[in-house]
Amino acid sequence: MASKTALMRSLQEKSLRADNALAYLKQQFEQLKKLAVTSACAHQEECYKAENEKLRNEVTELRTKLIEVETKNGLKQVPLPENLKSSQTPASANVPTVQDKPLEKQHVNKVEKQQGEKVEKATKKEDKSTKKQANQPQPPKAEKSDKGSEQPPASVDVSRLNMKIGKIVAVDKHPDADSLYVEQVDLGEGKNRTIISGLVKHVPIEQMQGRLAVFLTNLKPAKMRGIMSEGMIMCANVPEKVEIIEPPAGAAIGDRVIVEGYPGEPDEMLNPKKKTWESIMPDLQANGEGFATYKGALWKIEGKGYFMAPTVRNGQIK
Repeated sequence: MASKTALMRSLQEKSLRADNALAYLKQQFEQLKKLAVTSACAHQEECYKAENEKLRNEVTELRTKLIEVETKNGLKQVPLPENLKSSQTPASANVPTVQDKPLEKQHVNKVEKQQGEKVEKATKKEDKSTKKQANQPQPPKAEKSDKGSEQPPASVDVSRLNMKIGKIVAVDKHPDADSLYVEQVDLGEGKNRTIISGLVKHVPIEQMQGRLAVFLTNLKPAKMRGIMSEGMIMCANVPEKVEIIEPPAGAAIGDRVIVEGYPGEPDEMLNPKKKTWESIMPDLQANGEGFATYKGALWKIEGKGYFMAPTVRNGQIK
């Protein structure tokens, strides 16, 4: 009987120890579960942070590319004031503010500044040169001839060209040349001019009719396949295509094209023997952004804007 009691007590003690051990194991298991969940959450949080950082970098990279593309297309980027930047969230602070202006005017501010700096540097150089010459001994003055002093020769630059806005009021193919158009152009002179252009392969006839364009009007008239041409339409050229230079919005028939930094009146008629046009032409270019230029200076109509080629970049204008 005593042995049975001892056995029962032993079994009860073992059962109690087993219960305690099981309770301890459950407690440890719950703690391990919590640790596992915490660890998993921490790992997931790190994953989310890494993914967010990757997305943030991608957004920054895309925003940079967008700004580059907008800048190449003439869209001026305007930075936010410092007091606004500090009060904005990072997401809103990264969005560039763009002025609501036409593309040409937005880009031209930068170009005008560059041209102004060039002119200022050139003026300083001229002033230094003038002072230097003033300090040097001057040769004796030649006696005046009875005929009086002769006028110095005019400089050979773009101001010698009479480029004007004209409207093509009628156009047909040349009867004796498949590649030529014969255009009737209103230049505001009271009488239309006949101008012949080799654009049949490059510009459809429907796009010629009624179009405003730039015409060089002081070339000596010349016959082209039996028809007298009284001028030339100005186009941007690259090997694969030819495009008509587009005037700014608001351009009117008879408006004269001028170039910044080159004042002066054009010749009444360019002398073909002096090769004035041939000397000026190589410096007429559509620049890397499509603006029509002479030696880097922009063509413009005062108060109306600048001239562009639709898609030609870094091309000769002629």
